[in-house]
Formats: sequence, structure tokens, C-alpha cells
Amino acid sequence: MKFPKVHTLKEIAELIGSTFVGEETFPVYGLNEIHVVEAGDIVFVDHPKYYDKALQSKATIVLINKEVECPEGKALLISDDPFRDFNKLTRHFNPFVSAKSAISSTAEIGEGTIIQPGTFVGNHVRIGKNCVIHPNVTIYDGCIIGDNVTIHANTVLGADAFYYKNRPTGFDKLVSGGTVIIENNVDIGASCTIDRGVTAATTIKEGSKLDNQIQVGHDTIIGKKCLIASHTGIAGCVIIEDEVTLWGQVGITSGITIGKKAIVLAQSGISKSLEGGKTYFGSPAEESREKLKQMASVKQIPVILQKLKKN
Repeated sequence: MKFPKVHTLKEIAELIGSTFVGEETFPVYGLNEIHVVEAGDIVFVDHPKYYDKALQSKATIVLINKEVECPEGKALLISDDPFRDFNKLTRHFNPFVSAKSAISSTAEIGEGTIIQPGTFVGNHVRIGKNCVIHPNVTIYDGCIIGDNVTIHANTVLGADAFYYKNRPTGFDKLVSGGTVIIENNVDIGASCTIDRGVTAATTIKEGSKLDNQIQVGHDTIIGKKCLIASHTGIAGCVIIEDEVTLWGQVGITSGITIGKKAIVLAQSGISKSLEGGKTYFGSPAEESREKLKQMASVKQIPVILQKLKKN
């Protein structure tokens, strides 16, 4: 998430009431999660296990809960609770604005686009040309939709990320300040839920087709010309490369990559990254031929045991 203008390190420190290490005028351009940070961004870290990863990331400002040696060319914001202060910054630069109408006056809707009754279109949404948005679709603030997109009834674009910190008092939510981007020629079935990024964008690229009742987690990127069948659940920060096929009830854990032109058969569970160009099955998912051989071997166990008894 980029700020509307460049701020200084001192200005950001004053916003959250923190101390800092670095020049007062050190430039701050935005804030992002570690997997999408760029130079000029703030990243937060609140556990020693991840200090090095954050300090060596592309981020040039690290919001951290301990004063450590600052890498050359970077700056630190020292906070007793980086998670809390990251939320403060998200709320400050991307505050929630309540809706005044079913279709916001700030929404941009392209020529030839049809929006059926009961649909909600939030603030600063952009919808391209020749789209069809069916009844009771909800499009949260800031979502971007390309040309020739079809979205069926009851689908929700842009709900918050499922991202919480477990504290003694309960679960503390990480505020979502990102968006959803749907590129051209995408079809989305009924009752799908596509969550916004925490600081960046959950993206479905050109030509992909989603069936009904699919969950897409925050910051996931679905490539071009993918085909995803119903009841598939995709966690956050997943990368699905181009022309991947996921059949019904596939479940995918967070932070992994599925390679180009991979095929995952129904009811498979994916717990680690998969190479492209292969077919997978099972839970945990493995190459389908190998998995089917294993299943065939298991079926032979009763026969083997019976033979052993006879001997």
C-alpha cells in the first residue's frame, strides 16, 4: 500500500508514538507485508525468529519491537507492539468510509456494463466495459474489475483477510488495507468469496474461470486461463501460475506455489508447492500415478495377510 505522498521517518514515528533509528528526513513511501515489500516500504516484525528476514528484506523501514543494529541504507521504527502500530498506520492512510448508496457516486463503471438489482458497489470501485454483475453481488471499496467480466449472484469481492494475532485477551485482527483486482475476460460463479490483500492486491488474471462457491484468500494470485471447480478453498499468499486446473474440493495451504499447467484432481489437499505440467491427487497431494499405485498397494494388504495366515 503506497501513501498518497512521501512522508518522513519522523512524521511516521509521531503518528504511532514510536522512537526511530535513522535520519529524520528518511523517506517513507508506503507499508507492505514482507512478501510484497519494495524499497521505501515499512514492514513489521514482532518475533526474534523473523528479525533477520525483515531486516534483510527489500523494505527500507523496519517496524520492530527491539532496537537492533540497523542495516546500511535502512531505518528502524522501535515499537513495543509493531502489530498494533502497523494497524494504526493502515487505518490512518486507508480509513473505512461508510457507504451512502448501493452504488457509490465515486465508482467508475464502463460503457456497456450491466449491474443487476441488489448489487452493492463500494467507494472508488472501478469496473470496465461490457461486464455483467448479477444480483446481490457485493464489491467492497477500491476493487478493480477489467472488461468483459461476469460475476454471478451473491459473490463477495474484497472482504477482510483472515489474519489474526493470538493474544492472551483473544484474537487481534490485522487490518486489511489492500484490494482485489479482476483482469479482463474473467468469469466468477455464484457465492464465491475473494478476500482483499492485507496491503497489496488479491489478483485473478486474464481469462481465468471460477465455478460456484470458491474461497480465495488474501494476497493470492491466480494466473491467466486457470480453471477452478466448485468448493475449492485457497488460503492466503498462494501463487497459482498460468493455465492451472483445480478440480472440486481442492484445499490449498498458504504461501505455496502451483506451477504452470498443473492439474490437481478433486478432493486433493495441497500442503507444499507443486511443479507445473504434472497431474496431482490425494492428501497430501502427490503425482497422481504414484498416488494411485500406493492406493492399489494398500488394497493388497488384506490379501497378503490372508496368505501369511495360511502359511
